[in-house]
This record gives sequence, structure tokens and C-alpha cells, in this order.
Amino acid sequence: MKYIVCEKPGKFLLKEKEPPVRKVNEALLQINKVGICGTDLHAYAGNQAYFEYPKILGHELASEVLEIGKNDKGIKVGDKVVVMPYISCGVCYACIIGKNNCCENLTVLGVHADGGMQEQISVPIDVLLPANHLSDNQIAIVEPLAIGAHAIRRSGIVSGETAAVVGCGPIGIGIMKLAQIAGARVIALDTNEQRLSYARDKIGIDYVVKAGDNALAEVSEITDGDMCAVVFDASGNRSAMERCPDYMSHGGRFVLVGLFKGELTYFHPKVHAKEMTLLCSRNATIEDFEHVISILDQFPTASFITHNVSFIEMINHFDSWLDVESGVIKATVNFKLKN
Repeated sequence: MKYIVCEKPGKFLLKEKEPPVRKVNEALLQINKVGICGTDLHAYAGNQAYFEYPKILGHELASEVLEIGKNDKGIKVGDKVVVMPYISCGVCYACIIGKNNCCENLTVLGVHADGGMQEQISVPIDVLLPANHLSDNQIAIVEPLAIGAHAIRRSGIVSGETAAVVGCGPIGIGIMKLAQIAGARVIALDTNEQRLSYARDKIGIDYVVKAGDNALAEVSEITDGDMCAVVFDASGNRSAMERCPDYMSHGGRFVLVGLFKGELTYFHPKVHAKEMTLLCSRNATIEDFEHVISILDQFPTASFITHNVSFIEMINHFDSWLDVESGVIKATVNFKLKN
């Protein structure tokens, strides 16, 4: 079977190997489509944390079952499934208290272990969710939206609150829409006007603000000086992350969703005066995946996926997806061979 491996930063190779052999309590899957995530882009660029080369990337997977044993989920051969790509140990403290998204021994497909940029993969049955009612495009975006759903749940946001989301990439857009579904008033911030326009026109976000010297004044005006009850960073950009508490109200919450590979600095008296609650949001749990699947019909999948190519063509297109000026929001790669 064919697969694509990231040999080192900036270099993909298309190779062939024997198909995987399914182990006990695993399912052998055919990969139909892979969504390209910020993690994949960072790994290719050489600035992804927790990463070693060579690696098969890909953890936003639309797939169907080729082989599976008896299971209590009722999944059978031929079924479409969502893959929750986080393999947890089940015995560490985080797993015991139900936070297997931040398991001490966590293995993420496409990051710590080889992922889904291959025609077939074998994974534990317990990370699969039935999805026969969804299209491959919908299945491929469940995981990034689940990241947003987890951040929303971590924030404790309630209807009527104002939320600022910094970063209009795929994760940020998901957080915006999910916050809106939860009844929040949403302000989107980004430096890219094209993505701000997408957030306004396709997602229906209440307010868009171009990040820069005037952003703080604009957010203050929108909120009548109260600022935002919750601020989410989905940029992973150091300067943006360090400025986020400025958009937050006194008594507010700041949720770090984006990951910066380095140190962040905050002026303690300023954040202390606001009694800021600082939350990190990592990955997602099965509850987040289930929530996304239940509300996916409210998300504009067709406009969200802006680029789509076959795996044979991917290597020639990947560099362009690093540039937001290309208009990319979510790119996907088709792996299913035509019959």
C-alpha cells in the first residue's frame, strides 16, 4: 500500500509498504480522507513540539472499516467511523479522573506515532465512533471541531457572555461557531482580513476586529468597556498570546488553545488585578467528539474545506498551504482509490 512520510522538515516522500495486520481489539481501517491540521503544517515546517522524524502525519481521518472483531459499539465491516486519534494509557492519574486527553503517556496519531497519511491503518476499537450518517468531508473535520468543543467546555461559557477568539484558523473558526451555538456573543480577531471576512460572512460571527494597534479600543467599544468574559487564543503566536488578557474583563477567563514552542510572559499585577483564570485546553475527549457529531449539521462544512487534492498530488501542494494568503482554511487529501 502507498503512504506519505515526512522524512525531515520540508521533505515528504511517497512510498510503499505492506498493509498493517490488525491486532486483537483493533480495527483495520481504509483511509478515505485526511484533513490537514496546524500540527501537520508545523511538523513539516520543523517547529512542532513533541515531534520526531521521520513520521507519517495525519490525525483528522475519515475512514471505513475493513476488518473488526466483536465489539460493544456495534461497529461492523463497511461502517464509516470517526477516529479519536489520542491513545491513552488508562491507568495514570489523568485517565483515572476522566481527563485522558492529557494522559501522562499519551500517544497522538500523526505526532507521537505514525498517523493516517496511508491507505490503511489499524487502531484500537475504543477510539472509534460510528458515523455512517456523515459524509467523508464531515468526518474529516470532526477532530478539529472537537478541539474547539473541548475549549468551550473548559471555559464554562454560558449564554449571553461575550467571547473573544484570537486566530481565525480552522481551530479558531470552530471555537467561534461552537461558542455561538452555546449562545455567546463572539468577537473574532486576526491580522488576515480574508479570514476575518470568512468568519463574518460564512460563520456569522457578530464582530470582527483586525489585530493591531487599534484592536483593544475596538473590543472596548464593542463591549461598552466591559471587555470579554472569555478570551480564547487559537493563534499559537507569542505576541498574540501575551496580549490576550488585555481583551479580558475583570473576573474573566483566558483559555490557551494554541501551542507556542517557548516561554510566555505576563505582567503579574495586571492579570492579578483581574483575578484572571488561566486555562489550558489540550486535545479533546470522547464527550467532545460526540457533541460535535450531534451539531455538525449547523457547521458550514462546504465553505470550510477550501482545498482538496489526491494523495498523489499532495506533496506538490503542501507548501502553498503554509501561506494563509493562498486562501486556505482547511485542506483535505483523498486517499481512497477509485473502484
